[in-house]
Amino acid sequence: MSDSSACPACIGLPEGQLEKAASNGTDQVVLSLPGIHCVACINGVERALRGMEGVANARVNLSMKRVTVGTNQPVSPEAMIDTLELAGFEARLLDTSLLGSEADAYGGNLLTRLAVSGFANMNIMLLSVAVWSGAMGATMHMFHWITACIAIPALIYSAQPFFESGWRGLKAGRLNMDVPISLAILLASGISLYETLYGGRHSYFDAAVTLTFFLLIGRYLDHRSRKAAASAAAQLSALEAPRVMRLRDGVRQMVDFGDLAIGDLVQVLPGGRIPVDGTITEGTSEIDRSLLTGESRAIPAQVGTQVTAGEVNVTGPLTIRAATVGAETTLRKMVTMVDQAEAVRNKYTAAADRAAAIYAPVVHLLALVAFIFWILYSGDFRLSLNIAVAVLIITCPCAMGLAVPAVSTTAAGRLFRAGLLVKDGTALERLAEVDTVVFDKTGTLTMPAAARDTLDAQMQGIALALTQNATHPVSQAIAASLDDVAPAQISAQQEHPGKGLSAIYQGQNVRLGSGAWLGTGRGTYIQVGDRKPQKITLRSELREGAAELVQNWQETGLAVHLVSGDDADETGTIAAELGIDSWRADTKPEDKIAYINDLTAKGAHVLMVGDGLNDTGALAAAYASVSPATAADASRAASDIVLLNDNLTPLIELPAIARAAKARIVENFTISTIYNVIAVPIALVGLATPLIASIAMSASSITVLLNALRLKGRV
Repeated sequence: MSDSSACPACIGLPEGQLEKAASNGTDQVVLSLPGIHCVACINGVERALRGMEGVANARVNLSMKRVTVGTNQPVSPEAMIDTLELAGFEARLLDTSLLGSEADAYGGNLLTRLAVSGFANMNIMLLSVAVWSGAMGATMHMFHWITACIAIPALIYSAQPFFESGWRGLKAGRLNMDVPISLAILLASGISLYETLYGGRHSYFDAAVTLTFFLLIGRYLDHRSRKAAASAAAQLSALEAPRVMRLRDGVRQMVDFGDLAIGDLVQVLPGGRIPVDGTITEGTSEIDRSLLTGESRAIPAQVGTQVTAGEVNVTGPLTIRAATVGAETTLRKMVTMVDQAEAVRNKYTAAADRAAAIYAPVVHLLALVAFIFWILYSGDFRLSLNIAVAVLIITCPCAMGLAVPAVSTTAAGRLFRAGLLVKDGTALERLAEVDTVVFDKTGTLTMPAAARDTLDAQMQGIALALTQNATHPVSQAIAASLDDVAPAQISAQQEHPGKGLSAIYQGQNVRLGSGAWLGTGRGTYIQVGDRKPQKITLRSELREGAAELVQNWQETGLAVHLVSGDDADETGTIAAELGIDSWRADTKPEDKIAYINDLTAKGAHVLMVGDGLNDTGALAAAYASVSPATAADASRAASDIVLLNDNLTPLIELPAIARAAKARIVENFTISTIYNVIAVPIALVGLATPLIASIAMSASSITVLLNALRLKGRV
């Protein structure tokens, strides 16, 4: 089976993967397509598969580099692979455990090729100085031979990705950007070898190697800007417990998650993640529902409490009767929602992809016209071929290939120094178009906190001693508020599921927990012996920089919204404090996705800023997204940009830098266009040799790089 790729800028990536999706009887096949690179690939894959008889739908996820194929009648995976091969895309069987290491190996391989071409280019340029200075006769021929011995092996190795990609494109009946690149390298090398063998005056190995070097710079920068992107759906899937404890006829047995059936009893120990949707039949505990609500406060759970897959059992063992399993659980449905949202966002067409769509045919046509004209006009085959090669080199997309990755890398570096990590290569282009921002509340604009001013000094020390090693979110908030207090000496500490903590302090019983446990009503209290309980006030505290961020973005014209899984009173209070008029409370994950989709349907380009697992779908559905470093793994994976510290202030300049980056990209394409408008006619009339064409191409590439570096200054 042949390797093939239709992506305009793809390099031969590692072998593909084929795997069947175990989805409880649904007819679904998942093919891994590591060669896909852009929106053209997405459309090509989906179009090819949907044209097959029996295929109901096909959905590509670019970040996962996979396509999920739904069938309404039997279709073999081999037939799908053959169809994709004919369309110019590779899909092969590969161990999934090797995918991460292969991605790293690909980046290292690309960097090695860049280093080899750079080393060869430096040495060839040193040798070429003698020839340019007027060396003649045996000296010139010796330098030509030495140059050939360096250039040919270097080109065979370093330019291999362009050769392979161009060949795959031709086999699939497509012209991609690597076809003219490969032709330029091969023809320049072929002419140079001919001149060297027959003692000619001109050799253009330096042009071929320089061309390869600059193209590899663009490819490597592009790879660097893309490789941080990971699949949020895959991160959410990782939350599913592969093995669960099933209770049947009084016997406990560890079984695979897929073996569970509706009605089975499942035991979940403290700290474990609930694997199914169901009802508690035995036990008392507290449940962390941050996956669904985003709120860190655990809620009491007892017999009869409804629980959902993905929630965390905090304090006591529970027995749960499964109501839904497998693909029907809340967590699995959330994975599906995120996967669909990512697939939609991946259809965004980057500027480089749009430019590449028209590049290759124009370049081939120009080179062919130049060759035909000069062969008819002069009858000199070597002159005509030299001019055609000069046209190919001078129009080579080095500057175009650097236009986006050079700007993206420079902007990403500036943002990283400010505390922002850019994960997606197209993020800045999309951020420049954002006009609406949707914030999550808890963990994003606010952090849970406990007020210490209601406790006397003795109670503060006791409270810290009780909570400093506890895992409950409320306990952690209390401990954080008392970090400068000396803990009291306590003993016999115990945790009471669904109630709170207890210990012995100076011979007296100490309790910290819910008001219902201490007999005082709602809230959280601490009590020593028979003394009156003291209330510990829990509140949401604005994150540092939140007010400045919201105010600044509103002043720049962005429409700001707030959505939260918290209640209306708490959400409304925070919205009023920040001056946000549009807000919604009590939202579930699907509600947040619907909110984003509704704004999008009205023409808005939405930036989602969130941190919880319940925000993952909304982050993936938004036009662009940001999450803090403290966010759940799946949320960080779904976002385009990660905030690396607790202060929100670095986000203030994000839209301005994104707009400046897009402006630089447009400027770079303009530079490339002006260069071609001036240089191409010169090459067409025969006034530029391949060497002069290579120098001109290098000059345009350097100009593009220098323009991108302007982003390091003020925007």
